[in-house]
Amino acid sequence: MLRQNPADTTPTTSPDGVDRRVPTAAEALGVYRQADLPWYGLDAGWQGARGLGSVSTGPDGMIEFGTLRHGDPPAARPGARAQRRSVTVLTMARLGRRPLFKPDGTAAGSVEAMNVSAAAALAGVGLVEDNWPWDLDPSVRQQWLDQQRELAYVVSEVLAGEPWQPLTLLVGQQQQAFHYRESPYGWVMAAARPDCFLAAYGRGVSAYSLAFVRVDPELYV
Repeated sequence: MLRQNPADTTPTTSPDGVDRRVPTAAEALGVYRQADLPWYGLDAGWQGARGLGSVSTGPDGMIEFGTLRHGDPPAARPGARAQRRSVTVLTMARLGRRPLFKPDGTAAGSVEAMNVSAAAALAGVGLVEDNWPWDLDPSVRQQWLDQQRELAYVVSEVLAGEPWQPLTLLVGQQQQAFHYRESPYGWVMAAARPDCFLAAYGRGVSAYSLAFVRVDPELYV
């Protein structure tokens, strides 16, 4: 497992005194620590920057998945997209269908089970959202983003056949078969593992050169 001592950060507050501080490194890391997930990231062959991504919880409060970032941050300004080299690794819990309850204890439906298609879809959405369409007219950017998100879900419903193809990479020194596809914005891959569903997306970096390992989130602080 890759490890590194965490760095210290200082929280910030707004000038008006309202507590709008940014979570400290320790607080952000604590969220990852609370998750019952076997976090995966790129192996020591990746020499670029690393950073915490985000953690997502279901409607019942259970942590479902989270991401760890490698390389350049998302495109936040015009012209940034073409310069980026990045890989984001998504670890998803192997959770089955689980019931939902109202505060009074009565049944309120259920949460769908996690699966490799869901991991692939979320990675596809992440790839799109990391590549804001600055080249489009502002009036249609949100419409484009919504359409691309929907497409990411549609193409992930069936992972056998086009646009998906098989790709085998090392995960923890063992061969792992992935479902892999490319798009104009980068690439997406996903696999089912015994301990989780593992997915990744990126651009500017060849997916064929990557290897994954279990990591300590401290490495990303």
